[in-house]
Amino acid sequence: MATFRAVRIDKTDAGQSARLTDFDDNDLMDGDVTVRVEWSTVNYKDGLAVSGKAPVVRRFPMIPGIDFCGMVETSTHPEWKPGDRVILNGWGCGETHLGAYGEKARVNGDWLVPVPGGMTGREAMAIGTAGFTAMLAVMALQRHGISPDRGPVIVTGAAGGVGSVAIALLAKLGFRVIASTGRPQEEPYLKNLGASEIVERKELSAPGKPLARERWAGAIDTVGSTTLANVLAGTRYGGAVAACGLAGGMDLPTTVAPFILRGVSLLGIDSVMCPQPPRREAWKRLATDLDRGKLQTMTNEIQLPGVLVAAPAILDGRIRGRIVVKIG
Repeated sequence: MATFRAVRIDKTDAGQSARLTDFDDNDLMDGDVTVRVEWSTVNYKDGLAVSGKAPVVRRFPMIPGIDFCGMVETSTHPEWKPGDRVILNGWGCGETHLGAYGEKARVNGDWLVPVPGGMTGREAMAIGTAGFTAMLAVMALQRHGISPDRGPVIVTGAAGGVGSVAIALLAKLGFRVIASTGRPQEEPYLKNLGASEIVERKELSAPGKPLARERWAGAIDTVGSTTLANVLAGTRYGGAVAACGLAGGMDLPTTVAPFILRGVSLLGIDSVMCPQPPRREAWKRLATDLDRGKLQTMTNEIQLPGVLVAAPAILDGRIRGRIVVKIG
């Protein structure tokens, strides 16, 4: 019997528990590509899954982890062959399909994308779903016509994973970036990534007016709830807000005023089921539009057992930037 090391989540009458254990190869789920997982990462959703703070996991037992990068071991899929380096983001892995926090994964080959040329597996997972989501948000704003000459872009949850990568991307593309954070001590870190102005979270987290002073042409919001409502209220005429997170809540206590009086657009960003063409475009752009030096400064590395410690820490807002998980 062949086994591999993995984080396993089980559910009993006493509740959900996560532990590092040996997992049987025979218990892997169906798929036409088997991957030797080399790197993963810790996203906010991973923190929810491992901690059990939200019903992310919908199958038990589960290997959590929504991202991985690794090498194809076996494949019957026409696009992939042994030795190929591949990335997986989303598609229900770590939720309904066994995920990334194990030394092996078996998945549908249609879910995979190639590691871009010149990018290492560690860099790919330093980006991970958080950075991939940030790139999708930037692309959405650009498709809507938001350019540097239109005005600044605000990024909420700026010290987190999505926020950190979004700031670095926007700054390299020439935007003036406003960073909103509840951690004012991170100002040097955020300005090093490219932010030119820091807004304290409390300015946006309290209930505000349906319309506020026009301050930014665009926004990338990772928080939701009242913060997103205030971001919409402060968006300039014809601007756009890309919404991609719910760290502050799933509700949206706003009015139609920003939409019908200023023509503001709310753009929803989904990274889980994103189709292959924009998925591959995003990864191609991440290879060229993201400063690798800035990526390195926002990244910390842990080993697989460290996932159990990092999960509650990311929910508590104690993680800055990105975490890569060395699996092998």
